[in-house]
Amino acid sequence: MKENVLEVLIYLFDNYMDEEEARWEPDRESLTEELEQAGFMDGEIEKAFAWLEGLATHREQPPGQEQIHTEAALRIYSERENERLDAECLGFVMFLEQNGILTPAHREIVIERIMALDSDDIDLDQVKWVILMVLFNLPGQEAAYAWMEDLVFDQTIGRVH
Repeated sequence: MKENVLEVLIYLFDNYMDEEEARWEPDRESLTEELEQAGFMDGEIEKAFAWLEGLATHREQPPGQEQIHTEAALRIYSERENERLDAECLGFVMFLEQNGILTPAHREIVIERIMALDSDDIDLDQVKWVILMVLFNLPGQEAAYAWMEDLVFDQTIGRVH
């Protein structure tokens, strides 16, 4: 059985969050039933819904709440963040920020959503998926989302043998 919250989120993202198609929007009960039929456990399904609700709160924040970006700013990660995210993951987040894909405020949403996964095994592919979901959720981030989508799907396809 599938037991990872991120796997539930990826399943939902792949099947229901396609911005190019208008899709049927099932209710939570129908989604839960479909996810159970796909092999996901109730606890993981509920955690995934809670994660998505947490993500939605960031979309509802009023514009202008982003921090001012300065070259002198330095993000210090907490001990808990450093335990869960290795140097490769943190370096990738920094790379995206330095290249304008993530703003400092968006970086914080990404870190918060990664930590909300409540998983000790966070790898770079999982970080990429979280970033993709965060960018999809944020208005006005279509270009950043498209760039990230290409990166995630190009590398995913390249790994399938």
